[in-house]
Amino acid sequence: MPARRKARKRALDVLYEADQRDLPPVEVLAGYLQRLTPPPPEHLEYAIGLVEGVAGRLDRIDELIASYTEGWTLDRMPVVDRNLARIAVYELLYVDEIDDAVAISEAVELAKQMSTDDSPRFLNGVLGRIAEYATR
Repeated sequence: MPARRKARKRALDVLYEADQRDLPPVEVLAGYLQRLTPPPPEHLEYAIGLVEGVAGRLDRIDELIASYTEGWTLDRMPVVDRNLARIAVYELLYVDEIDDAVAISEAVELAKQMSTDDSPRFLNGVLGRIAEYATR
């Protein structure tokens, strides 16, 4: 698994736990970092950046996701999908070195592995519309 995909998976784990336990993502991240044994994985820096970036812009990210998911509220989305969308939207809007297509395809790939059968298509559509908005 490529390093950035591992970072996205680790960020997803942290955001998922924060979502489920109704805790701030940076608090869950701090606990995760305390449990790590040296040496830290090579993908750790990018994972930390994703969690902190999503946490710092969560309101804006959630607002965008909610406005582009037709007929779905954030609360109705599976927790995995909601947090994959958050990571991808953060990358689409705030991480210049990641191409939009890469951010979307990585979210779709993780959804194939970790979510429902409908999730990859759903995320692809929502993230594609958000990417179009972001390039305007």
